[in-house]
Order: sequence, then structure tokens, then C-alpha cells
Amino acid sequence: MSQLSAEEGVELQTLLKLFLRSINDSISGAASAECAEEILLHLEETDKNFHNYEFVKFLRQYMERSLGTVVEEETKNLTSGDGQHTVGSGHDALIHIVTQRTRESAEYKQMRQTLKNTIIMAVEALINRFEEDQLKKEMHKEKQRSQSVHQFTDNCSDSDSSFNQSYAFIRQEQLQVLAEQLNSSRPKEVRWEALQALCCAPPSDVLSCESWSSLRTNLCAALTDPDLSDNVLQYFAKSFSSSPLNLTREIYTSLAKSVESSFLSHKLSFPTGSVAIDITKPEISRLLKQIRLINDFQKEVTTFWIRHPEKYMEEVIESTFSLLTYHHEYGSTSPRSEKPLEPIHLLALLDIKATWFKKWMHGYYSRTVVFRLLERKYKSLIVSALQQCIHYSECCERFTNETNDAESAEQQNTGSVQRSVYSRRELEYAFFVHSVCVLGKLLIYTNGRKLFPIKVRKRKDPISLTELVVILINIMYQHPKLHSDASHTDVLSPSSLVMEVLWMLCERTECAVECLHQTSVICTLLAPVIALLNGKQVKLRSPAATLSLIADVLAHIANTDRGLALFLYENSLVPHSERTCAAHVVVQFTLRLLHKEFPSLSESDAYHTLCGAFIFVCRQIYNTFEGLQVLRPYGLHRALAAAWKQTSSLSERVPTPVPGAAAGASTQELQNMLIWEETLLDSLLNFSATPKGLLLLQQTGAINECVSYMFSRFTKKLQVSRCEKFGYGVMVTQVAATAPGVVALCSSGFVRALVIELWAALECGNEDVRVVRPKPTPMDPIDRSCLKSFLSMVNLLSSSQSVWELLGRHPLANKSEYSLREMPTSVPDLIDRLIAVNSDAKIHSLFHYEQSHTFGLRLLSVLCCNLDSFLLLESQYNICSMLLQSQKENVVELDTNNGEFIIDSLSVERNHVLVRVSVVGGSSERRLPPRALQEGEHPYPWPMFSSYPLPYCYTLDPPKIQQTSQDCEISAFLASSKDTKNEEGWMEICRKHYCEVLNSKPNSLTGKVLADLLEKVVAHLSSSATECFFSPAESKAEEESVKSVVLSSVEQLGISTCVRYGNYLKLLKDDAVHNMTVLMKHVKIFLSTQRVKTSSELITQQDGYPGHDWLASTVFLIMAGDMDRSLSLLRNLSSLLVSAFIWPARIHASVHVPVEVAESGILPVYWCTAHYVEMLLKAEVPLVHSAFRMSGFTPSQMCLHWLTQCFWNYLDWKEICHYICTCVVMGSDYQVYLCVAIFKHLQPHILQRTQSQELQVFLKEEPIQGFKVNNYLEFMEGLERSYRNLVLTDMTSLRNPVE
Repeated sequence: MSQLSAEEGVELQTLLKLFLRSINDSISGAASAECAEEILLHLEETDKNFHNYEFVKFLRQYMERSLGTVVEEETKNLTSGDGQHTVGSGHDALIHIVTQRTRESAEYKQMRQTLKNTIIMAVEALINRFEEDQLKKEMHKEKQRSQSVHQFTDNCSDSDSSFNQSYAFIRQEQLQVLAEQLNSSRPKEVRWEALQALCCAPPSDVLSCESWSSLRTNLCAALTDPDLSDNVLQYFAKSFSSSPLNLTREIYTSLAKSVESSFLSHKLSFPTGSVAIDITKPEISRLLKQIRLINDFQKEVTTFWIRHPEKYMEEVIESTFSLLTYHHEYGSTSPRSEKPLEPIHLLALLDIKATWFKKWMHGYYSRTVVFRLLERKYKSLIVSALQQCIHYSECCERFTNETNDAESAEQQNTGSVQRSVYSRRELEYAFFVHSVCVLGKLLIYTNGRKLFPIKVRKRKDPISLTELVVILINIMYQHPKLHSDASHTDVLSPSSLVMEVLWMLCERTECAVECLHQTSVICTLLAPVIALLNGKQVKLRSPAATLSLIADVLAHIANTDRGLALFLYENSLVPHSERTCAAHVVVQFTLRLLHKEFPSLSESDAYHTLCGAFIFVCRQIYNTFEGLQVLRPYGLHRALAAAWKQTSSLSERVPTPVPGAAAGASTQELQNMLIWEETLLDSLLNFSATPKGLLLLQQTGAINECVSYMFSRFTKKLQVSRCEKFGYGVMVTQVAATAPGVVALCSSGFVRALVIELWAALECGNEDVRVVRPKPTPMDPIDRSCLKSFLSMVNLLSSSQSVWELLGRHPLANKSEYSLREMPTSVPDLIDRLIAVNSDAKIHSLFHYEQSHTFGLRLLSVLCCNLDSFLLLESQYNICSMLLQSQKENVVELDTNNGEFIIDSLSVERNHVLVRVSVVGGSSERRLPPRALQEGEHPYPWPMFSSYPLPYCYTLDPPKIQQTSQDCEISAFLASSKDTKNEEGWMEICRKHYCEVLNSKPNSLTGKVLADLLEKVVAHLSSSATECFFSPAESKAEEESVKSVVLSSVEQLGISTCVRYGNYLKLLKDDAVHNMTVLMKHVKIFLSTQRVKTSSELITQQDGYPGHDWLASTVFLIMAGDMDRSLSLLRNLSSLLVSAFIWPARIHASVHVPVEVAESGILPVYWCTAHYVEMLLKAEVPLVHSAFRMSGFTPSQMCLHWLTQCFWNYLDWKEICHYICTCVVMGSDYQVYLCVAIFKHLQPHILQRTQSQELQVFLKEEPIQGFKVNNYLEFMEGLERSYRNLVLTDMTSLRNPVE
């Protein structure tokens, strides 16, 4: 059975051949035959497909057939009778004995001998066939060689990997013979045959042989022979692709030295005049092929040289630099007319953008060696590159057609048409491109910049970094070319190359500071702009294109904080006659462009491109807080709006193209108009990046169109701009904080799209994905797939103004039936389906009732954190009654009154919301039940309820408020000051005492002391002509008029909430509700007389102030429920500047601001206070500012939230009193400083919550733990010293904020 038939022998031969092909990759990398044998012996351990090879399967079947009987008999003998007792029961021992006895059997020996003989015969047959195939291949190759024409594009220097070519192992003796045959004294035919044999040998064997030294010498000598050079390069290419660096480095260095020797021996001259270089010449062609192989290795070696000792890499780098710098020294001694052709010229033709150098500079491992060698030995390489840039810059001024020649050179050089002749200018331009790329890469690294200044020929002083940048900018001026075309030729144009370098420098702070943020550089960039502003002519080849490139560079500089500060505050950048900063120059030029005051530029085809480029520079400035402060006086927003309106009207007049008519011009004109219109809208939209900028945008009347444009880009997930790192999230949040902004979002379709996206993520899901990979059961109350939609909705509804616009006067549907396909499309629909789930129809309409309703309750919890939003929801939808009824029905025994509540996620969530909206207070005044369950017998120890009053455990012990304080400095000071009107400096003394008491005895500033202080200070300030900002209030309203006033349901609910809080604090008496109602009516009458008659369609502008007057309520509690004192203080306060900021209801639609601003519904607390809070955060607490940017949320939204409700539910009562008193006594700007102090206090929490994507919810739901006004008084005083002049000045411009 062990004999193999003839058919089986043939099959074995075939299978062996297939097997060897399959494992070719494994054995081809073996260094020697011994290594290959070792690989084969361990193939089963290393090859996971070993047992799937047909050859292995054949061997297994043959062994089973030959030895199967033997194995069965031995197993039977060992597992029966005495044999079992001898061997024991161990299974491994049984297998070991059976294997040993089988190998000792005669059948095994016969099978082994037969298999050995058969495989030997198969191997011999394969070798014979291999030799025949090799002979045929060589004959075919020789035939092709004799017929083909050697061209530059042949494949000898970058031939296929040796892995894909057949070879046989070779012995040391054969290699010794080949080395002797390659000697230059041997006949050419002998050397050629030796090269052919060498190419068939494994490179690893050759490189590790004893004769390698003589082989390498002979191979390098053969490179100079035209008939042998290609074969040598082919062998070198195979060696590069299959050998480690410790071997290939020797080949590379030898090749580099050989090329160096060839250049020296041929003494090739650089073409002059009309003479060109022909690369088909044998000596040039050979050098090009050799340098191409060198360049290929340069680009590939970076992928593996880190795995080898540094000395190997250093040899490669040094041999390269030696090759590229050797002839510079040679050329320096030659006459000028005999400028030699150098290796770097040919290298620039092959790798024009210096890809090899960029790759070497990419990794620190190699970059360090490059810098060390350049500094110590090969600085002439950098000198040569710098000299070429200077030479090109000088030539630009002499040869007007240089650009065309150079660019056509590169186009032809890199195009699909093969060329063989290159002129002098083409070679010089290729070298220039290569030099710019090398220098640009050097400049972005610190050690590269340390190489400067550099001494060059014909220059008395060394070239510094800034001088190099100026040289590059001047080159850009001579060859302007806009980057609208992405062709290869455009990439190689001088302007594209220079712009690429400048962009790289702008992106790196240190590079920009050393290279760009220099007076000479900025002056060079602004020189043409200033000349045009001064009415002078500029000597530019293409002014519009050049100025567009200048604007591009300026925009990239302004996009960084340091660059922006340079533009805004550095006056030395502009020539002495101007004495102004760069930002003023740019905006003045932009305005004159918009007004078309430069006829030569306005008539250019690139006018809109130029104008858009400079608008973009301004945009990088005005979309920042400090930049808007500088540019606002110029009224750029009005100029942009006027240009947009004009363009919009013109685009409507362009006739619609008619089929068949010659409409090419009108179609292009319409397209250009639409692009320009979008540019203007985009520029206007970016004003909304800041609160004050959003007010300016609203005043232009283009906010709806801008938001619609933003929505169109938002849906396409387009980037805000090429310089912007974040998307439209922050901008959307900023817009949504205001009434006109949220109305624009709604009309654009953004709100509808957001609601549909939320519903799809929550209820629909992706069914296709679910089939393949089932969706996991959500463990969090809000699944991660819905979190983005949840946060977007929180951002949208963060402001009470947006809630009133989206929900005001919109009843819930409360249908009797909902189809499963019916999707909500508005915020009221969403509340109806997810929050007010009070019927079986709504429950059955949800696919994921518990998850979706929990989502809705979480959203409701965040909404109710804003007290005005909660009052609207409660007054319109009776949210509390609905939640209490749901809790009442969620019991174990529904029919009994004493049923136990079912504890589930919904009941826990409802309980949390009910406590949140029913109890008012700061962190030490109320206790909110957690949403998480506990371990143990009582997973939820907090009592649930289905009716009022709340369980007592949710309120903490009220703070002890000292109504009198005999030893308080403030009391003594106030008692000693009877008539403050005639006392000079009284306010300064008062502020000093206030700060001292706030620092030393903050607890004494409560109760009667605080009330007396506020009353006295407000009375003093309101009686001062210099401090009285608004006209004094009219006399007290008649009693009959007060009785006729009707308070809205929102106001009544607000009174109820305030009285409940005052009773908890033990500040009010039994008649508090009546007194507060009368106070609110008086205030309503008083404020209504100071409001404009508006025609606005905004809901928030229709019926007075939208929400409750929390400042009046706070004053009522400070005055312990005394209506007369409260009203008197409020009337006096209304004449002070501070009232416009701490009392939102007072300034709402006020006659004291321009009608357009009053009708906008945007409060000064947003466009002034919140604006400066964000500005100061960026400067003083940058980490917090960055965290907000990353989260898509804005500090201004939280400021608006906190300040409109006087920090109720966020600070304890004592701190609320200190906030009001600090703003009144210290100045209205302290409102800004206090908000910054709070964000500074919350910084650790803000950074942590940003990482977990919980920032919005944390700031909304959590009170401000541990914040004390007195602890941050020193910090606020420091801010006052630094920013009061800026902040308070802008606050006093309240009457005209958009000028």
C-alpha cells in the first residue's frame, strides 16, 4: 500500500509546485539556504493555512493509507488485557507509545523511502523545467533588448520587487567566480553574462558573501559602461527592495559616489542662452536613471530605517548631502561661463517638490541627524537653495516672460507628453521649486530656523529669516496666480509654492512669531494696500490677483490669537506716517473696495474674489470679541448688508436662460452673482459668533437670510470656513439665545429638521443596522445615539426668550389617536408626544415608551431650570398637575388611596422634576432627589408624592438672617450719614466700607443692614446728576389705576413662587401675597410708560416683559415684604445705569434705547454683559472658554439664564443679595466680573463635564456649589483695574449700541 503509482507521482509533482508557489513569500526573504530550510521545518507553526495546502493533504492521505493498519493494531494491543495495565489510563502516554512503535515499524520505513524517492524525482523535474524557463526568458529578454530603444521612462531602475521574480540559491564559490568575471579587465560579454547570473541570485546571499567588497567595486565600475549600466541598476533595485538597511546602505553610498564621480568625469555644463540639455544623450540618460533610483530609495527608506542603528541612517543621509553639495565647491572655482550641471538639477527634475526631503524631515529620528549634518558640514546645500531663490527673485524683475517660460516648463515636464529637451530656464525653475520646498520645510522646525542668518554670495549681510520671507513674498508679487485651478501646473506656480510655505508658517505659533509676526514682513504685505489707500499707483503685474493673495496670508495670520493681537494692537507694523494698526488698514481698504472706490480694481474680472478675500480677513477679526471692538466703529456690517441687498436685487433682474438662446453670458453672470451673494451672506452670518455681533446682524435686517444660508450649509455638514476648526454648533447656539434668532431658525427649517432628527434617533432607529447587529438595550436614561439630539435641543431651548417664541400661544394637540407614522415637526409637538404623555393614545403611539418618555422628562427637567420657561410651561400646559396625576396612577393598588408607588425610571424622573419646580433655593437651601437607585433593601429612600405639600425632607433648614447688626461698620457708617447729597466722596467711602465688611464679616450684610445700604446708596446715586443715567421715574400711580391692572397667569405663578421662597426664608408676613401683587402692578404700570409702541411680530414683544420680574421679587424679599420701600427703591433704581443690566424687565423694549434695538427683543444683559463675559473668559480663564467652544455651548447663554432670574436656584439667598448689592455699590461692570468669577470657580467641573458631554446639563441643573462673592472680591477688583475703562464705557453707550 505504500507504493505510489505513476499518476500519483505526477500529481505529487504538480502539488509540490503549487505548494512552493504558495509559500514563496515565506522563503524568499531567507538570508541563506539554511535559513530557508529552517523556515520550512517550522512552517506548520508559523503558517495558519498549512493544513489547507493540497500538498499537505496529499501527504496526510498517503500516510493514513500506508500506516493506518499499523496504528490500529498497536492501539488495540495497548488498550486490551495486560497492555492497558502496563500503559495506564493516561491518554497522552498512549499516543506517545503508539507513535514510537509506528515509527519503528517496517511499514513506516518503506513509506518514508518511497516518499523520499518520489519527491527527489519531482524536485529534479522542477529544477530542469526551471532552467529551461530561465533560458527561454533570457533569450526573450535579449530579443527585446536588441529591438527596444532606451528611453528615460524604461523600467530598469525601478524594476519589480525581487519577491516576484524567480531565483535559485547560489554558493559562495560561484559568487567568487562572478566577482572575478565582473572585473573591468574582462571582456564585455563575460561581464554581461556575470551580471545576468548575479541578477538571478538572491540579493541577501550576494550582499553577505565574502566577495561582496570586490563585487561592489566592479558593479560601480560597470555603471559607467553604457551596455552594462542598466543591468547593474536592475540588480541594485532588486537589492533595495528585498534587503535590510545594513546591506542596502552600502549599495546606496556606492551608487551616490559613482554618480558623483560621473559628474566630475563628464564635467557636464549647465545650458546657457538658447542651448538646451537633451536627456536622451547616453551620459545624461544614465545619470538620470541612477539618480531616479537614488530618489526612489530616498523616499522609501524612511519606512524602515528607524528599525536599524542610527549610524546606518547617518551614512545614507551624509552620502546624499555629499552628492548634492560636492559640485557647489567645484563650481565655485570655475569661470562664470562654465557653470556645471549638478546632481541637484537632475534630482529637481525627477522630484521637483523635494518629496524625499519632506519625508526625511517628518520623523524626529531622522530630522535630528539632518539638522546636525546641515549645521556641521553641509550648510552649503541650504546656501545653494537660498541663492537660487534670490537669483529667481532678481530674474523676475528682468524677464517679463519668466513666469510663462517657467510654468510652461513645469507643465511640459510633469505632463503626460514625454520630453527630452530642457532649456536653461526650465532647469533653473525646477531647481527653484525644489529649493523653495526644502527651505519651507526647514523653516517650520526650530533647529531649521537656527541655521539662519545665512551668508550668501553678492550679499554684504547674511540673510535672516524675515528677509527670506520677504524675498518669497516679492516672488509672489511678481507671479500672482489665484488658486481656483487645482491643476498640477498651478500647484507648481511661484505663488502657489510661496503660499504653501506661508500657510505652513501660519499654522505653527513659533514659526509665525519668528517669521511672519515681524515688522518688515507685515509692512511688505500691507505696502500695496497702503499705497492704494493713499492714492498711489502700485507696480504689480496683476493687482487684483496679488491683493487677493495678500488677503489670504493676512487671513491666516489673523486666525491665530497672536496674529490677531498683532493686527489689533501693534502700531509699529504700519509705516511711520500712518501710526495705526493693521486691522484699521484692512477694514478701511475693504470698505473702499465695497464702495468701488478703486476703478482699476472694480473693473477687474477678479473684483468679487478680491473683495471677498479682504472681507474674509475682516471676518477673522470681527468674529472675535476683541476684534469686533476695534472694527465696530467702521460700520462694516452695514456696508456688507447694503452690498448684499444690491446684489440680491441685481440677481433677480438677470434674465432666466431660454433653451436654444445664446444664454452663456447671462448664465455665467447669474452664477457669479449667486456666489457673490453667498459670500456676503456668509460674512454677515459670522457676526453672530459673538453676542454683540449678533445684535449688529439683527440690525441689518438680513438675519433670516443668513440663518437660512447657515442651515443649507449645516445640513450638508460643510465647514464654517477654511480657517475655522469647529462647525456651526456654537453659532447656532448663539443665535438661538435671542428671540429674533430662534424665529429665524424656525423659519429656515432648522427647528423642524432638528425635531425630526431627534424623533428618528429616539423612535425610529436604523432598521438595516439592527438586522445585522442588534441594537443594545440602553443602560443610560438618554442613549448615546440620542445624546447629540438631546444636547442640540437643550442648546435651542436654553433661553427663555426662545422658549416663549417657540411655545408661546401654542396649545398641545392632545389628539384622541396618533398614527404610528405620525412624526412631530415642532417643539410643541415634541412636548405633546414625549413630555405630556397623559393618555393611552400617546403611550401606544411610542415604540419605546419608557425610553422616549424618560428622554422627554429629562428635557423637561432642563427646561424647568429656567424659571421663566417653567412658568410658561406651567401656565399653558399645567405640567405639575400632569406629573402629579401620573404619579398618582403609578401605584401598586390603583383602587386604594394608600397604594404604594411603583419605583421605576419614569416615577423617579417625575419625582425629581416635581421637587425641582416646587422648591426654590440654592445648594444649601433645597435638596434634590437623585435619579440613581441605591443598593440594599430600600433602593429609593426618597418619598414620592402625588399631591402638595411636598415632603419636608426636600427642604433644608433655612439660613439664619441677621435683621440687625449693632457692630457692623456699614450700620455705623449709614447712621453717621444723614444727608448724603451734600457729602463729597460719600460713594467712595461707602464702597471702601462695603469691601471691608464683605471681606471680614460677609454674614452681617443681610437683612435690615443690606436693605438700608441698598436704599441709601440707590437714593444717593439717583439724586446725583452725574449718576442719574435715565430720566427720573414719574410719580406713584393712582390706586384706581393699580386695581385695574391685570396680571398674567405667568406673573401670578411667579408671585406664588417668590412668596413660597420668602416664607421658607422667614422674611415675609401673612399679607405678603397681597403686597407683592400690588408691587408688581405698580411696577407694571411704571415700566409700561417707558416702553416703545412696537410693531414687531415677536411674541416676546407683544404683551410686556416675557416672564416674571425676578429683580423686583428679590428687592421685595430684601425689604422683608415692605411694599412701599420696595417700590421706592425700584423707582430710584430705574434711573441708574445698573438697572439696565440687573433688571431685565426694566430695559425690555425701553424707550431709552434706539427703536430698532428695542424691537429686536435682545437685552443688554446679552449683547453687553454676556459679550464681555465671553471676552474676559478668553483672556482670563482660557480653559473654560475653550471647553465651551468644544461643547457647542456658549457662556453667554448661561449668563443670560443666571442673570435674568437673579441667580435664583443657583446661589443661596445671601449670595444673591451680595450680587445685587455689589453691582449697585461697586458699579454695573461688576456684573461682568462676577460672572467671570463664577466660571473661574466652576473651572474644574466645567473641564470634567466637557469631556463627558454633560456641560450644558450640568450648568443648567446643578447649583453653583461653594461660591461666595467675598472669596472672589479681590479677583473682581483686579478685573476692574484691567477692564473697567473698556466694559463700563461700552455699558454707558447703551443708548446707541450699534454705532
